Amino acid sequence: MPVFTFSGKTASGEKVQGERTAANKDGLASQLRRERITPGSIREKGKEFSLPTFGSGKVKVKDVAVFFRQFSVMIDAGLPLVQCLEILGANQENPTFQKTLMGVRTTVEGGATLANAMRQYPAVFDDLTTNMIEAGETGGILDIILQRLAIYVEKAVKLRAAIKSALIYPVSVVSLAGLIVGALLKWVVPIFANLFVGLGVTLPLPTRLVIGLSGFVGSFWWVMIGSSVASIFAIKQIRKHPRGRYYFDAFLLKMPVIGILLRKIAVARFTRTLGTLITSGVPILEGLAITARTSGNAVLEEALMKVRKAIEEGRTIVDPLRECGVFPNMVTQMIGVGEATGAMDSMLQKIADFYEDEVDAATKDMLAMLEPIIIGMLGVSIGGIVVSLYLPLFSMISKLAG
Repeated sequence: MPVFTFSGKTASGEKVQGERTAANKDGLASQLRRERITPGSIREKGKEFSLPTFGSGKVKVKDVAVFFRQFSVMIDAGLPLVQCLEILGANQENPTFQKTLMGVRTTVEGGATLANAMRQYPAVFDDLTTNMIEAGETGGILDIILQRLAIYVEKAVKLRAAIKSALIYPVSVVSLAGLIVGALLKWVVPIFANLFVGLGVTLPLPTRLVIGLSGFVGSFWWVMIGSSVASIFAIKQIRKHPRGRYYFDAFLLKMPVIGILLRKIAVARFTRTLGTLITSGVPILEGLAITARTSGNAVLEEALMKVRKAIEEGRTIVDPLRECGVFPNMVTQMIGVGEATGAMDSMLQKIADFYEDEVDAATKDMLAMLEPIIIGMLGVSIGGIVVSLYLPLFSMISKLAG
């Protein structure tokens, strides 16, 4: 088996690193979590700086949500667990998910619990899922837990769709504009430059700047493409390291417009996840650890681990949440009311509902604000190039007319 180097944090926040033998990265990550270590960076020894791979066969979140919904209906109808898994596995169109469910069925048939069987596939069933399944099996409410999981995953899909809609439009328009400007500079501007040389006209400053930029693009286009690829690769490498990922996420949260949206997304995800776990009977300390690991934001993860440590020391949840500076005052106050009244789970769900609506509104506002800015940038860049190319022609025409 291959040897992996890893780094991570214990439940108390202490940094650990070392080498372990494991079948794959997912297996080592699962093993570290069972030892109460939050994994950060995991790399196969000897391949620490290998290029990222883009594999296929992943299981879509939407497929998992449908699976939980169908599974809960079957369990509620009284079908045996193994038969449910066999039926659902046989009807899966995704071969990876089908293989996973058949593997879970075989393990359960061998006498393991459903939660432990799912823990063998951490790439499909994360800690949140397996802990909720375990709580459902222990309490005899597996069908209810599966329904809650389905609702949770469906809301997570909706939240992810809101994020994508906020990014796809500006990224696609800016990328298209970049391609158009690059094509103009690479192929159109040189034609005009040769024309002006043949005519022997004096070129105005804007035209000289555009022709100079065209020459740079024509000679060093490979540098620009290489820099873009290198930047993407560098960001991926930075995010693989715990501190690099922390500073990168902190930078995103401090950005003027996107930062506000990302903070609302983080609050919605945190409250939805923790509320679902507490409602399902998972202890709050375990719930905070799972929520931190599945938050998707290193700043939020570190803040929640500090909150967890403070609760272990006997403090209430409100003060450490307020001290970490990540959550708005309204959120901490509402959680404090929920803790005082013994209804924290329902309060967290209400906060999640509110902030998911806020994410939708913030996304629409951001798109409405970015649209005129992007159109203005397109007009200035493309229109500026075209006008600068025609300025010498206008000058010649005016001289001929005079």
